[in-house]
Order: sequence, then C-alpha cells, then structure tokens
Amino acid sequence: MAHPAPTPDGDEVALYYDIDGRNQLYLLDPDSGDLEQWSDGQVPKDARHGFAWDAAGDRVFFHLDEAGNEQNDVHAIDRDGTAEPVVEMDGQSTLQSVGDDGETLLVGSNADGQMNVYRHDLPSGETTKLTDYDRAVWTAELSPDGERFAFMTNTSEDYDNADVFIADIDGSNARNLEIGETGAESAPADWHPDGDALLVSDNTPDKGRCGVYDLQADDVTWYGDGEYEETPAFFLPDGERFLATRSRDAEAVPVVYDVETGEGRELDLPGGVASLADDTPLSDGRVLVQHTTPTRRSELLAYDIDTDEYETVLEAEYGPFSPEDFADAEYFTVDSDGVPETPQRAVDHDPSEELEIGAILYDSGERPSPLVVNPHGGPRARDTLSFSYRTQFLLSRGFSVLQVNYRGSTGRGREFVEELYDDWGGAEQGDVATAAEHVLAEYDWLDDDRVVVFGGSYGGYSAYWQLVQFPDLYDAGVAWVGVSDLFDMAENTMPHFRSELMVKYLGEPDENEALYEERSPVTYADNLAAPLLIVHGVNDRRVPVSQARIFRDALEDAGYEEGDGYEYEELGEEGHGSSDIDDKLRSLELLDDFFDRRVGTVEADMAAGDD
Repeated sequence: MAHPAPTPDGDEVALYYDIDGRNQLYLLDPDSGDLEQWSDGQVPKDARHGFAWDAAGDRVFFHLDEAGNEQNDVHAIDRDGTAEPVVEMDGQSTLQSVGDDGETLLVGSNADGQMNVYRHDLPSGETTKLTDYDRAVWTAELSPDGERFAFMTNTSEDYDNADVFIADIDGSNARNLEIGETGAESAPADWHPDGDALLVSDNTPDKGRCGVYDLQADDVTWYGDGEYEETPAFFLPDGERFLATRSRDAEAVPVVYDVETGEGRELDLPGGVASLADDTPLSDGRVLVQHTTPTRRSELLAYDIDTDEYETVLEAEYGPFSPEDFADAEYFTVDSDGVPETPQRAVDHDPSEELEIGAILYDSGERPSPLVVNPHGGPRARDTLSFSYRTQFLLSRGFSVLQVNYRGSTGRGREFVEELYDDWGGAEQGDVATAAEHVLAEYDWLDDDRVVVFGGSYGGYSAYWQLVQFPDLYDAGVAWVGVSDLFDMAENTMPHFRSELMVKYLGEPDENEALYEERSPVTYADNLAAPLLIVHGVNDRRVPVSQARIFRDALEDAGYEEGDGYEYEELGEEGHGSSDIDDKLRSLELLDDFFDRRVGTVEADMAAGDD
C-alpha cells in the first residue's frame, strides 16, 4: 500500500496497492473496507512517486516515467480507466499542487536545467515557467483562491540556507518572508483555509519547529517546546488546528496543535512509526494515518482527533505469515567520536566531538549469528522502528541486522545534520563502524567472522567506504546503487541533486578537488579485502550507473577479477531501486545467492528466537 489519498469530499480513498502482484490504483470505501481496482496497467509498476486528485474528484494525476528513470511526466486517469498525458516536459517533473479551481497545476521541473516551478493551465494545455532560480525550488503550494503560491528556495550565498517565498500566480512580486536566520532552513507546508496565513517549518533553534505565519501582520507564531524535532503537515478544515509529525528516537507520532492557544498533544497511538497519509480528512472529519512497527506492516487507520479513537480501515496483508513470525528490534545508543578502534587504511580521521549515536539491532535468533551492517541512504534520512521486508528476509536467513543513525541523519535537529557538512565520508562512517564494534563486543552470540555491510544509495556509498576504509571489520559487502566517485556524481546526477546534495555537503568540485578525491571510495579500490557485490539499475538518474562501472573498472585495474574478488550486476528496466514485486524478488534472490556463497545462510524459521 502506498500514497493513500481521500477524495476531495472525503467519501473514498485512492491508493496504490500491489496485492495482486503489480502496483495498481485502487479505491477504498473507508466505511466498509471494500477495495475496487481502478487501473489496469496504466499507472507505474513502481510506486515511488505519489499522485493527487483533481478538484472535482473525477480524475487522479500521477507520475509516469520510463523503466524507473524518474524522468516523470504528469498523467491523469479517470474513473473509467482512461489515461492520458497532461504535462510532458524534458527531465524530471513532479506534481506540486492542484488548484481548487479545477484549472491549475503547479509542477516542479528541471526541463531548463535546475528544478523550478511551472504553472500548467488544464483548459488550454499551456505550461508557463513561474520561477527561474539557480538553486532548486521545492514544495510549491497554491493559495486557496489560486492567486498566489508559496515555495522554498535559496538565494543567499550560504548553501545551507532555505527560505519561504510567496509570489503572485504569474510568478511576479516574489518576496522572501525571511522566517529564519541565514543558514537555517524554512519551508511552507500548507495554506490556512482563509488564505491569510501559512503553516511553515524552521530549524533556526536547532530542532525543527512548526509555525503559523500571519501574512497580514508579517509575524510568525511558533509552537512546541523544542524538545523534539517536529515537521508541520496541514491545517484541519476549520483552520483552528493543525497537524504535525514528531520524531522521537527511532519512532514518529502525529501531534495536533491548537492555533489560538498553542496547546499540543500527541495522537494516542501505539509505539512505532505513524505518518499522516494525506492533507484531506474523510467526510466524517477523521484523518488518515499509516502505522507500522518492526513486526507489523503498514496499516491504514482513520483517527478521530476529538475523541482520540481510531479504527483500522485497511489491514496489512501477510500471506502465509503473521506479525508473530517476524523479529522485533531493539533501539539503543552508543557514544562515538567518529574514530572506531578498527585500524584505518584509507583516510586518517582525527576524533570529532563525541556524540550519542542511535542504532537499531534485530536479532535473528540464529546462534552464532552472522551480522549485516545496513547503513541507511540519504544521507539526510534515518532508520526507524518500522517494518522492512528486506530486513525480515535477511533475518529469516539467519542474519542479525544493525542499522545506524550516524551523524548527518534526521530526527535529531539541524546541528546533528550539519555534522556531515564538509565531512562526507568522515566521522559518520566512523559512527557506523563504532556501532558495529559495539554490538560485536556486547553480544557474544554474534559471529565476528561473518560480518557483512550492505546499503543502497548513500548506504551504497557507505558500503563501498566501509569496505575500503575498515577492511579488517568486514567479510563481505554489497553496494546497491551506491556512490563511488564524487567527481562523476557531481557531473552526472540531476541538477537539483547536484546543488542540494553534492555542493551543499562538499562544495564545488573545482574548488574542493582534494576533498572530492579523498572521500571517493574509488580512490582506495585496491584496499578491498572482502568479496563485494556491486548492483546498479541501468536507468538510475539520481546515482548514475557510471558510479558502479567506475568502481568495477578500478578493481579490474587493481588486479581483481570478476567472480573472484568481486561480482557485478546491472539491472535492466530499473532505476534507483524499485517497489515492484518482481524487482523486489530479484533483489532478494541476488542477496541470498551472494550471502549464501560468500558467508553462509541458514534455512531459518521466520519466528524470531528459533534456533
């Protein structure tokens, strides 16, 4: 299940669902729980990108790319199943906002190079560029009357900065609301129903906070006590309250705030990860919440804000399994200065400030148990106490799994994120190795002769880097759509990833050549001392397949032979990962085959704790 969204009148819920083996669009009756399949192959098989209803509730606008390359166009499908392209542009296009007038779409596109905002007029089919900034423009939100839009971009010299702007619908009269300090990040989340205020976020004080900006008074009111990172979501229809999401350790819970009094409270939900599904309540006023835990797949709940009661409107499917078959997780912290005890061979790194690093450990129940160290992607992301099919699969094969929220991860505030700026491939990689050393020393049932590192995207960068920086720690590794050469990444990734990721974290390549070379895993390819599986989608435009080919060629030049020191797999008709069932199965088969041959797996029972 992915991207559940109520109709504008709140009577039905559209969602992507792959229950029959292929991602399709379905309609859910929230009262009866009945599902009706809407599409028949018109929507993408990979549910990475979401969709939105038109104003009348007659059509759904969705993203469609070619074989996972994320160069999306915007299409529409009506209730009869007729689909057609709506916005076709070069590069990547993302639907940002749908006007209540039934005539206007705001679309982000990098057709002219950088990601900017375009207005698409549905009656005429004309598309007009509204913004023209050198840095990426994000989160464009139409005002209720359709006369203005809010957006986020950066016009300062500080790459760490992001500001909220408002402009007229033709792009004129753009003004910076100057909400936070320079170097902090602010963004719009939602317009007040009356159109006289904006719900905004800002991390000036470190932890992300929620605010309501009064557009007439040019003044903002902040909410919360700053103890936890909070991200605003949307106003309720009466405009008297708004919802947000609070990050707490490795969990997430929605929060409701009273606009007038400032009082806030968490929704009464079990532990785990709860996310607000959409900004449109059901017709009875309840809001949709997705909820998951390490042992329970995502379920869809309808939550009554007034009574704090909820019911499950779409239960998770488990096939032959049940939640009791899956292994639970333990959250813990470890102090790290970014320099593990494991000898380094790649880059000498002086100790950094000692920080408390969060981590999650899954116990497979196998004794002794091999360990998969599984750093997350992003890097601006985090691992949470939520269900992962890939993690549970590894557990079923006897591997315990360690996930590390290294410095640079989200959920801990701006200062924690900025620890990674100018130090990509530095202390955060030491955090990963330190957490691995910690669990290997703490739990004698872990087999320190069978330790594997596996990650995708920035996690794939980490997998490369862990293997060449701490080769004595690992016995095998898998780099999935990973970054290996920072110069090539800066040159060939999409423009908005270049500016918002590469340059923001590392500076311009021609000004920081030494850093780009020093923190590229390919520079140290000849340090590889354990079998490595390299996997990459040929249609990946975030992390181009050249990243895998460059590392493979460097291994060949260093004397490694394919099939011996490393293995290599390019995936056709796939980009930066996939949620398609067949693609998932292929990925699990690749992992299982490699781990079985290189480390050894077991025919483990799915029940946690079984020997």
